[in-house]
Amino acid sequence: MQNPNVSVDCVVFGFDGQKLNVLLIEQEDFGQACRFALPGDHLEEEEDLDQSAARVLRELTGLSGLYLQQCGTFGDPSRVKDPKDLPWLTHVRKDPTARVITIAYYALVKMTDFNLLASSFAARAFWHDANEIPRLAFDHNMIFDQALSTLRRELSELRVGFELLPNKFTLSQMQAVHEAILNSNFDKRNFRKKALNDQWVVALDEKQTGVVHKPARLYTRNLERAQN
Repeated sequence: MQNPNVSVDCVVFGFDGQKLNVLLIEQEDFGQACRFALPGDHLEEEEDLDQSAARVLRELTGLSGLYLQQCGTFGDPSRVKDPKDLPWLTHVRKDPTARVITIAYYALVKMTDFNLLASSFAARAFWHDANEIPRLAFDHNMIFDQALSTLRRELSELRVGFELLPNKFTLSQMQAVHEAILNSNFDKRNFRKKALNDQWVVALDEKQTGVVHKPARLYTRNLERAQN
């Protein structure tokens, strides 16, 4: 049984090797003005919040086993009372405008590692450029902004970001992740110097293989630095 007044919404960021994307769903067409939304649903009574977020992603998009972290709570009394959302809410809720408090999560994935599979009330699940977000249902644009702000802050503190990289990576790959998330360009020499001087990574006695250019040295995350 679902709790009609508590929900979870998930902002899933995906990296395709070049740019940052966000996972959106297209809701079933009930004539509403806005059909794109973040994956989300109500909490089942027997679930904790983390379990609910994992279930929502699995049911709506087919994704499972993701790194998930809370990034905010949204409880404005009017968040489900926008006229653009009422046609859809009228079809899926007994009381369309009853107050809903949502707990937001964000996740990081390498897009090549997962295949999307829409189900439940999601007619489609798809990746969208995170720098060009369309108008979303409810207050999902605000939730997206909060999640992106949290991601950028935690990236600067080296808490996240490595989830988007292979276990062994080049500094160029690491720079690409930082540039995509922060929507900025960095000088290659300065970025490399900071990563090494600040001990973000540990150099491996290995180089790339199977590349047409000169193979670059491989690195891995400095776990001791991250824990401290």
